[in-house]
Amino acid sequence: MMANGLHRLPYPVHRWLPEEQRVDLRHWLGRYRPWEAGFDLTPPAVAPDETTGPPDYVGIGVTLGGATWWHGLVTDHPGVSVRSDLPGARHYLSRFATEPFGPEQVDAYHHLFPRPLGTIAGEWSPSYSTLPWVLPLLARAAPGARLIMIVRDPVERLRLAMALGRERRRSQVGTALADAVERGFYGAQLRQVLVAFPRSQVLVLQYETCLDDPAGQLATTYRFLGLDDTHRPVGLHRAFRPGPVTAPTLELEARERLVDLYASDVAELVSMVPDLDLHRWPHFTPD
Repeated sequence: MMANGLHRLPYPVHRWLPEEQRVDLRHWLGRYRPWEAGFDLTPPAVAPDETTGPPDYVGIGVTLGGATWWHGLVTDHPGVSVRSDLPGARHYLSRFATEPFGPEQVDAYHHLFPRPLGTIAGEWSPSYSTLPWVLPLLARAAPGARLIMIVRDPVERLRLAMALGRERRRSQVGTALADAVERGFYGAQLRQVLVAFPRSQVLVLQYETCLDDPAGQLATTYRFLGLDDTHRPVGLHRAFRPGPVTAPTLELEARERLVDLYASDVAELVSMVPDLDLHRWPHFTPD
């Protein structure tokens, strides 16, 4: 009865509930996120004019890097099939760190991508780039998929993660903070991507460049996916933001420590993505 009453409370009140209680409440009501074990990923019915198969594209990263915004622009294209009964972020492969992944699981994954002939289908699960077991499984299940990764100044991404964590009353210390920091090592993530997939199947975009030149970067994305690059979505210039959060100010010594921590990884990323513009990441701008 208590949970049944709590879910009717106004959203601002929900925000002040400890996250564990909010999660328990959702689960009690049978509501699960795609990345949670209880989420139902039963393949939907396939229409007579549809076919299924491995995804044509998969967005693999990064969290808090504009993935929701960019995937919305991708799926706005008439050549991309979207099903309202499936989440844009399937997170299907996230659950197989300790579970078998054989032909049956591969087939189930393929059935999550129904589309009419002549269109393409895919997903964007931003955590895929950080989960070490996902990329080998993805290479088995969809070896021809084109992968998209958006990277963002790792220090700024971390500040936003900290702000969201505080708003949602999450821990700001220990393993929670370590996880937030770890997600900013894009060079290491991309290195693992390129072990599983050829470079020609991987597109790396820079969030800050997408903000400044969304039309040009989207045209690049469409061409990479084999789509007509003249399409322009209505929401092209409206970047998705996770809400009115204020990122915390980092003290100079802490900021310098983070920059030092990420510096070699950023250098590795630039070696693999030479057109990355470090002037858009002032923390790492060369002297």
